[in-house]
Amino acid sequence: MNRTFSLLTALGAGLALVPVVSAQTPAATNPAPAATAAPQAVDAKIALVNFEQVVLASNEGQVVTANTQKKYEPKKNEIERESQDVDAKNKALQAAPATLSDADRATRLREIDTASKKLNRDAEDASTAYNAELTEALQKVAQKVAVTAKTYAQQQGYTLLLDVSSQSSNVLWALTSTDISQAIVDMYNKQSGVNAPPPPSPRPAASRPAGTGANKPPAR
Repeated sequence: MNRTFSLLTALGAGLALVPVVSAQTPAATNPAPAATAAPQAVDAKIALVNFEQVVLASNEGQVVTANTQKKYEPKKNEIERESQDVDAKNKALQAAPATLSDADRATRLREIDTASKKLNRDAEDASTAYNAELTEALQKVAQKVAVTAKTYAQQQGYTLLLDVSSQSSNVLWALTSTDISQAIVDMYNKQSGVNAPPPPSPRPAASRPAGTGANKPPAR
């Protein structure tokens, strides 16, 4: 997800400054040259937002992530079966009797090598496709969340909104009360009308012989 996070952070970089919007009267037909306005001090009201967290924690972000994971679940299961097959071949070779001929051993090694290479290709291709699809989907959510974040900041009178999702953020410390991430999540959920996804069903634990202790959940 690091690539996804970096793209969302780049998208959220536009939140760094929330402009103060003021009403302007229509210009005259032949306006006189305007005098240069002297700079005026503005009382600062600063807020922080973890933009990545907001996008992923929003109902729509959760739904997008869950749907993408569900789409790639069959491929994930297929890769797990390939991995188990490679492991089984390796164990079978290790358990082979010493009388196994060199030709048979070489044949098994070639089969393991072929299966391992296929497993690596399939895993890399699936990971690339999954990350690309998830990132594209989350970027669409992030674009809408950015609008909500700016709107909320302006409505609350903030003069500066800083995104602290990136590790390179210059904010070393701040009061927790300045973090408006959850408020933005709540506002976006209300605007989007998207319900939170149902909690995932627990995967069945692998069976173990009696007396071996609690079942350990399968690796995800």
